Amino acid sequence: MRQSFRLEAVQSPIIPVVGQMIRDHPGTISLGQGVVSYGPPREAVDALAEFWSAPEPHKYKPVEGINRLHDAIVQKLAADNGVNVGPGRRVVVTAGGNMGFVNALLAIADLGDELILPRPYYFNHEMAIAMAGCRAVSVPTDEGYQLQPDAIAAAIAPRTRAVVTISPNNPSGAVYGQDSLRRINRLCAQRGIYHISDEAYEYFTYNGVGHFSPCAIDGGEAFTIGLYSLSKSYGFASWRIGYMVIPEHLLEAIRKIQDTILICPPLISQYAAAGAMRAGGGYCRAKLRDIEEVRRIVLGELAATRSFCDVPRADGAFYFLLRVHTGRRDMELVEELVRRFGVAVIPGGTFGMADGCYLRVAYGALERETAAQGIGRLVRGLKELVR
Repeated sequence: MRQSFRLEAVQSPIIPVVGQMIRDHPGTISLGQGVVSYGPPREAVDALAEFWSAPEPHKYKPVEGINRLHDAIVQKLAADNGVNVGPGRRVVVTAGGNMGFVNALLAIADLGDELILPRPYYFNHEMAIAMAGCRAVSVPTDEGYQLQPDAIAAAIAPRTRAVVTISPNNPSGAVYGQDSLRRINRLCAQRGIYHISDEAYEYFTYNGVGHFSPCAIDGGEAFTIGLYSLSKSYGFASWRIGYMVIPEHLLEAIRKIQDTILICPPLISQYAAAGAMRAGGGYCRAKLRDIEEVRRIVLGELAATRSFCDVPRADGAFYFLLRVHTGRRDMELVEELVRRFGVAVIPGGTFGMADGCYLRVAYGALERETAAQGIGRLVRGLKELVR
């Protein structure tokens, strides 16, 4: 008896692996998992009363989500993203952004097809592609983790089905420029492939840098897929609510997928999500002030690593992807940082960065009181382990 060969070829998700290290070493400060420190707005909690008073809250509901949440999403997309949901385009509510990606992947790709992932990529995307019996083609970004459209164009092959972009980016924190995203979108139109745009960190930008949604590009309705999530912006990770903006011709396929895997997103979470969205993007932007303060602390501490570590510009999300000047393996450093210095980060190899030693530092869940302590441990550890 054995597991499938497909699954044997899929990398193990790194977050639980590092999580076990943290549990094995009590007192470790985690700079690992990408979550925020705050929870949902009061409006989400208030909406639960509406759920319990609904006449039939415990039965199956529409596969693509309930009307009240759809209406809130359509209004938000128009106001915050410049995306109009009209003819040729639909919204589907999902159980988080990861499910949205799997829906899109299964709807557009067949066995052996290829999807292009700019590197560093989000590891769950690469894992999903392998599980589907498809092939992830990784294309390097530049020294600042920005897209290289010419390299992406050169990687498109007869079996390419989509280019995937993540902006603001996990794991690098890079925010892709509007010009680059428009070039990628135009390239997809010219080559007859899809552009999948993952925008889970859309509200997390700094230094006056703005977020751009490719779904806002005129004429892209037939091939542009937008993936969004409440997990980060509304402190909603465990509620598992995200949504997709899709070409209308994919709706039937995505209904088949979602009905088979999920039937419908949990109704109680959809009510809470509709309530949270009443608070609007301003809820996240208000919380962003505390994250920006933590970010300043992190950058201040990381300045001490400049002689042996590159910290490329990161104007989004809540990550820095460090490039460490060492011949040691990234996972070796991760293990020693936990064991000897009580701080946890994520190895860059899991994001496709195999040409050196990279470490992802996450600061979204840190309070100001613990930020200096956690980053201080990281800096001390790197100084001793690398120099």
